[in-house]
Amino acid sequence: MTVDTIFKALADPTRLRIARLLGTMELAVGELAQVLGQSQPRVSRHVGILCDAGLAERRREGSWVFLRSTSGGEHSDAIVEALDRLLAIAEAEDVGFAEWCEADRRKLAAIREAREQSAEGYFAQHAAAWDDLRAMHSPDAKVESALAEALSDAPLGTVLDIGTGTGRMAEIFAEDAERVVALDKNLEMLRVARAKLQHLPTSQIELVQGDFTDLPFPSAHFDTVLLHQVLHFAQDPAVPLAEAARVTRPGGRIAIVDFASHDREELRSRHQHARLGFSDRQMQALLRSAGFAAKEPIALEGGELVVKIWLGKRRGLPANQNLSTPVKERTA
Repeated sequence: MTVDTIFKALADPTRLRIARLLGTMELAVGELAQVLGQSQPRVSRHVGILCDAGLAERRREGSWVFLRSTSGGEHSDAIVEALDRLLAIAEAEDVGFAEWCEADRRKLAAIREAREQSAEGYFAQHAAAWDDLRAMHSPDAKVESALAEALSDAPLGTVLDIGTGTGRMAEIFAEDAERVVALDKNLEMLRVARAKLQHLPTSQIELVQGDFTDLPFPSAHFDTVLLHQVLHFAQDPAVPLAEAARVTRPGGRIAIVDFASHDREELRSRHQHARLGFSDRQMQALLRSAGFAAKEPIALEGGELVVKIWLGKRRGLPANQNLSTPVKERTA
């Protein structure tokens, strides 16, 4: 991008408002149109100019296209960062621009509320099935606390939450991570997660639609990879673990939370579980084959189903480097 392209892109009141809005949260094109009170095709044209200038980026999620600011992201440009600060100053100093921004934020509140209501509806629809499953294992709070403790011995760095579901793991670890990418294949679950995580800055959290058998990220990209109650959905667990290893930096860590081996066959039909848990021997073999050095597993009793936490460290760490020293970003 060039400086003249950037300033030409911002030489329009609507695009200034869009840039300010995207600095607040990730928005769909239709949501932007709703806030701005303009047609979706017109907003799309403005968005295209901002994207061409490198000030925003698109991400398709099913039939929806979501927009996010490039400010604060992992590849953010210094000029873009400065412009973000300049817009904040402009809002503080320019009364007219401040009024626009305040009105836009009021409309944005309605969008936040609509997202939360949609998420509540989805929860209500599936609550009974989820409650049945929760009743079989240790309380969620106990599992979450044990996982956080297990990962507390080193910085989290950049985190990938595979199969984020409701976004609970991403929410728990966002405060201590440099950045969290929350991935899920299910569009409805991503919308639930987006409602849960929309209070976090876009520079701190990113939601991505994708399949755990074909992760849409370059190799050696993350410091910590989480698979929380997701691996039992895999027909061949070795495939998602190989992908998880590919995107984990040397010396990075993986944490798998899942059930120990059990015989509750009805979970296949009621909850689409492809695997009835995992034995320690099986999981450790899977981790080794994927390129991780397995650690001693953690067992969480307290229910009919035993929850296990399996941890691994990605092999290939240079001899002069340890987990307390940040690993530099690499691209594929």
